[in-house]
Amino acid sequence: MLRPNTTDYSYTIPHANNELGDEGMEVPSDAPYSHESWPQQQKNYAAMITRLDAHIGQILALLEQLGLQEDTLVLFSSDNGPHEEGGTTAEFFDSNGPLQGIKRDLYDGGVRVPMIARWSGKIKPGQINHQPFALWDFLPTATEIAGIEAPEGIDGLSMLPAMLGKPAKSHEVLYWEFHERGFEQAIRMGKWKAVRHGNQPIELYDLETDIGEQCDLAVEYPDVVQKIEEVLQTIRCDSKEFPIHNQHYISHLPLAPLNFIEKLSA
Repeated sequence: MLRPNTTDYSYTIPHANNELGDEGMEVPSDAPYSHESWPQQQKNYAAMITRLDAHIGQILALLEQLGLQEDTLVLFSSDNGPHEEGGTTAEFFDSNGPLQGIKRDLYDGGVRVPMIARWSGKIKPGQINHQPFALWDFLPTATEIAGIEAPEGIDGLSMLPAMLGKPAKSHEVLYWEFHERGFEQAIRMGKWKAVRHGNQPIELYDLETDIGEQCDLAVEYPDVVQKIEEVLQTIRCDSKEFPIHNQHYISHLPLAPLNFIEKLSA
């Protein structure tokens, strides 16, 4: 009998080498896009994606070769939306589709990414499930598959039922915060998405009708905004690693230098 185990395959690409600025999309070869009339950095970016896709294909092929495809759940996701680093733009390949924002934004273009699941014989191929799956849901999902109890006091929920096409529990609230441009927060509660930049007013969006977060409804739904205000006051824990020195926000700053927070607090 197979003993449950997990393997984490953490890929670096398509990350850029930010030390090289607009020349940071380094690749050994831009094949198979060498002859495209695209900007060089977009060729390099596409080559990275294709290389990654091929490597994942090799893993799936090996699982089938070993006869493990029906005993293995494969999950593929990202920790953020598309970036604009190393001289690339998200617009060129329409990498964020209808979503607003990119990496480091708390709009859905920065935090909403696909979670692709493959489990031969268990998960029906080709289906799409709109159940929100946070990366912190992986642990309880894995423990349920392994038949053991998840640790107490965690925020994640098992998404195994959703992957098997069954009803699953949903998060009442999803919360994000970001510090590289000062202090930003975001909340998702059902269809509602709220974003706050520093001490600026809360922005409110209805993701059912406005997936691109273009129409701020905060003025029209003050009761929803008030509820989100109450959640924001209690949902975070003080952290010495991520202290709130103040709530300044600099929207034009794409990436804060290491001493940015110290400058803000001076």
